[in-house]
Amino acid sequence: MPRILFVEHNGTQHWIDAVVGDSLMKTAVDNAVPGILGDCGGACSCATCHGYIEQQAQAGIAEPAADETMMLEGALEVRPKSRLTCQVTVTEQMDGLRVDLPESQL
Repeated sequence: MPRILFVEHNGTQHWIDAVVGDSLMKTAVDNAVPGILGDCGGACSCATCHGYIEQQAQAGIAEPAADETMMLEGALEVRPKSRLTCQVTVTEQMDGLRVDLPESQL
């Protein structure tokens, strides 16, 4: 079971045991990580699960699809490593992955 590190904008860390096959958003929501809202339930239609993932290539995370890229255009504080966590599926390769969260999703 991979352990994922979610880091709030204020530096508070949350190490979570993730279930392979779940999304990073589901992992965060199921474990009450502050900063991930997931208002659309993972349908890639709201951008309230925005996070920053620096080690995407090392973790085997594919580039975002067109619909994710479009949704990110409406998110706050977008950076080059921005992702919608509902679109990233947990794999064993993600053990130790760090997901930084923006100050606000709204």
